[in-house]
Amino acid sequence: MEWKKENLRGLLLVVCGGIAFYSLLQNLPAVAMAVGWVLGILGPFLLGGAMAFILNVPMRAIERRLFPVRPGKQVKGRRPMALLITLLAVIGVLVLASSVIGPGIAEAVRSLATQVPAAAERLWAQISRLEQYLPMLESLLADWNMEDWKNITQKAAELLQTWGGGILSSGSMVIGGVVSGVSTFVIALIFSFYILLQKEKLGRQGRQVLYALLPERRADRTLEILRLSSRTFSSFLSGQCLEACILGTLFVVSMTIFRMPYALLVGVLIALTALIPIVGAFIGCGVGALLIAIADPWKALGFIVLFLVLQQVEGNLIYPHVVGSSVGLPSIWVLAAVTLGGSLMGILGMLVFIPLCSVLYALFRDYVKTRLSQRHVPVHKWRDDPGGPPN
Repeated sequence: MEWKKENLRGLLLVVCGGIAFYSLLQNLPAVAMAVGWVLGILGPFLLGGAMAFILNVPMRAIERRLFPVRPGKQVKGRRPMALLITLLAVIGVLVLASSVIGPGIAEAVRSLATQVPAAAERLWAQISRLEQYLPMLESLLADWNMEDWKNITQKAAELLQTWGGGILSSGSMVIGGVVSGVSTFVIALIFSFYILLQKEKLGRQGRQVLYALLPERRADRTLEILRLSSRTFSSFLSGQCLEACILGTLFVVSMTIFRMPYALLVGVLIALTALIPIVGAFIGCGVGALLIAIADPWKALGFIVLFLVLQQVEGNLIYPHVVGSSVGLPSIWVLAAVTLGGSLMGILGMLVFIPLCSVLYALFRDYVKTRLSQRHVPVHKWRDDPGGPPN
């Protein structure tokens, strides 16, 4: 009887799930609108959770190293001090980067300004060469009557009015977007502080909810997957930051050796853009090549060649080993994860898909090993040399 009840319950769940899925497909625009509305409301809190997760990586290391927990002794203010040091460190990195980028860009602008007079002289020389065509232009203008000019000026005025209204409306939309973005960021930052200061309590409450709603075995498995995901994403963030620092240092050293201008500025830019997996450094290359071209176009060409060489070293040696080893994902799957994530979700997909694929890879690996053990498959059958003797 119980067997029949379990089968009926499972069949009922499948039927209800199929009906729900069919209803979602039939009302997909309304569902998408509802999901967007919910995400708009929960946006600051989701952003705050993401910020808390990122800040927790250095904060946990600071808390463990500077404020170690000793048996029978609690350090008062341990968590707020670790959070304060983390925030100061992040602000210090941002200030240091801006202190390098700002003056470097200002110097490039001044260099460009000094070249403007020579460029203006070349432009004037080109205009002077057009004087021989002036008689032809005068005869062409003489053929036009006043009505043609009135029509042209009227159309130009209408076009300016249309553009002006569009610029004003877009300007108000931009101002509204900036205000909304700032308020969202402030709310998310405050929410992340609450999460970081009470993460143990929130974790305990989350575990209580899991064990209250799910069977014990499923709750254990869910917590195991969540811990694996947390470790993998934390390791990915650490590995990505380490890889960006290594790549930026390589550019600073190599550009200094070859006496290229803006070595420190370009190195910092590439280190910041390299936080985007694999393709981020190309953005820094474009900006760096433009800055160097202002001073010396030939050195800009040499910089592009240097970038291609270092990019090959970074893409084939440094990145797969540093980031791949930090998340436990083989090099080939790192490249596949970046390609797939970039195709589906752009830059955000590149950042998310590497640790996500690492989690799926670890879960599938454990599943395969468990299945092999359950089926009692000899080890020598699935090793690299299936025809070899068993070990």
